[in-house]
Amino acid sequence: MRWGFPQRIFLNINPYLSLKIMTMERRNFLKSVTAAGLTGTLLTSCASSLEDGAKSANTIAKGTILHSVYFWLKADISEEEEQDFLNFFAELRKVPNVQTLQYGKPAPTNPRAVVDNSFQYNLLVTFQDIDDINTYETHPTHTAAAEQYSKYWVKVEVRDIVISFP
Repeated sequence: MRWGFPQRIFLNINPYLSLKIMTMERRNFLKSVTAAGLTGTLLTSCASSLEDGAKSANTIAKGTILHSVYFWLKADISEEEEQDFLNFFAELRKVPNVQTLQYGKPAPTNPRAVVDNSFQYNLLVTFQDIDDINTYETHPTHTAAAEQYSKYWVKVEVRDIVISFP
């Protein structure tokens, strides 16, 4: 209830009702303050969780293995064959201990002497540790898929790194 002029006159005329209304106002005020406090706490918590999430999303844990594979496909490959080649990546997702698996084509960055965009696809797989990538490299699903789809490429280069500084 808002304390406008008519309420003040009424409160001055009837002290009993004045006390009752002030008690109701106090309860409403306390409810509002409590709700505002909880809302503020919740929003602060969500905001800090989002910040923490953003930080963790942008940070790869120390010890993580990044397995980067570059593929140069045959020059005479058809669109259908290239689409079939992409099934290779779907097969690799089935290997145990793969944390993430992403692939793509070279980015159209500015040409520079240090940039090699001559490959057709790059595969980036992350593993929790060296044991996981060692399992991946020799896993039957991985070796069978490599054998099945190797008919599409002329060159493959692998670069593995371990994250040392998160």
